[in-house]
Amino acid sequence: MARTIDVSARFNLTQAVVLILDRSTHSADVIQQVLLGFGVSKFLRSTTAARAMELLRVNNVDLVIVDPELEDEDGFEFIRSLRRSRCDNRLVPVMLVSGHAKISSIKRARDTGANFFVAKPITPTVLIQRIFWIASDKRQFVDVNQGAYIGPDRRFKFEGPPMGAEDRREADIETGATSAESDLQPQKVSI
Repeated sequence: MARTIDVSARFNLTQAVVLILDRSTHSADVIQQVLLGFGVSKFLRSTTAARAMELLRVNNVDLVIVDPELEDEDGFEFIRSLRRSRCDNRLVPVMLVSGHAKISSIKRARDTGANFFVAKPITPTVLIQRIFWIASDKRQFVDVNQGAYIGPDRRFKFEGPPMGAEDRREADIETGATSAESDLQPQKVSI
């Protein structure tokens, strides 16, 4: 049974500033309307990565929602550029939203520094669950190998799935602790 979400008890989104980067004004309108329903009232919008970077240089932003198919470059490269920039918003949470949720796209989003990947069509419930998950995410932001990867730690070792998502780890097998971990609980290993 899915958990119900009490938005007012968790987060106050009335002061949040969201940048929506999407070449489709219709898609951006849908996302904006859903977020308006959750109390967000401050939006920045762009159809190009270049304009979005300009907006990020002069505005404080709390969340960036990006479609990978932009007018001037792909959203994956935009995220990579943002993470490598000297912009104050380089650490802002980024949610990639796409109608093409192939495994290769999800991996590419993860490897470019996105915090989360959401498949279109978006429902209000899924969108707010992912925003809550991003807001409560405790992963460290990492910069490894002289910039080979900059973004949130890609490991979810003990975080579990986002609220409302099916726990794929139910079928994981238990393994015993190694000698270096003898005082720790057995770990789950995905196969």
